[in-house]
Amino acid sequence: MQIFVDTHSHTIASTHAYSTLGEYVAEAKRKGMQMFSLTEHGPDMPDSPHPWHFGNRKVIPRIIDGIAILKGIEANIREPSGGLDIPEGMLSYLDFAIASFHEPVFTPGSKKEHTRAIINSMKTGHCQILGHLGNPNYPFHHDEVIKAAKDLNVLVEINNSSLTHSRAGSEKNCKAIMECIDKHDWKVVFSSDAHIAHHLGEFTESIEIAKQIGFPESRIVNQNAERFLRFLGEHGKSVAVELADWSASHT
Repeated sequence: MQIFVDTHSHTIASTHAYSTLGEYVAEAKRKGMQMFSLTEHGPDMPDSPHPWHFGNRKVIPRIIDGIAILKGIEANIREPSGGLDIPEGMLSYLDFAIASFHEPVFTPGSKKEHTRAIINSMKTGHCQILGHLGNPNYPFHHDEVIKAAKDLNVLVEINNSSLTHSRAGSEKNCKAIMECIDKHDWKVVFSSDAHIAHHLGEFTESIEIAKQIGFPESRIVNQNAERFLRFLGEHGKSVAVELADWSASHT
């Protein structure tokens, strides 16, 4: 199984990450990828870029050295009841948003509280992906969230870094979440959540879980650029039109 799009990465614009945009492009090309996404943290995180950073990404070409680049955000789910830290004026600059729990922003609480916050965040209509839900600090009611995600056309991320070096204890949860997604006939993205270019496009552990439970490749939406862009088009994102000709030549 080969995944040609990475939906989650951080550059040195987030100060706990260590690679530049150029280094990511070079790594994507070296690994034969089609597209990757810049998803720096939202404003509520202590080391998020200044809000101007997100608007000024218009200077970044859509395609560099044959690699397409998406300009997203990893937004923070806000306590106590959800919502996202995306200022209204920032929305038009974003190709998509990931909604995630982060301990500096949302103090872990009960399973009921987490479930409500996730669903309320999806109901804003401002996120297209739920990030690293396997974090054991944020248990939630799987069926409720996955049903809501399907109803609202929000994808669930299986975060490879959670299975290797981040958010210890996520492995069992990630597998259970993916089984629930499969039960409800819903869809996923696999992401590296890279904080250094070497990790871009690393999905080995996520793919292994998919193989273990027999999860169909057809429901991995970032398997290729055309499939992921079509999904963004379902959310009215202009990048789907902007890159339509390019993606047609990369099917």
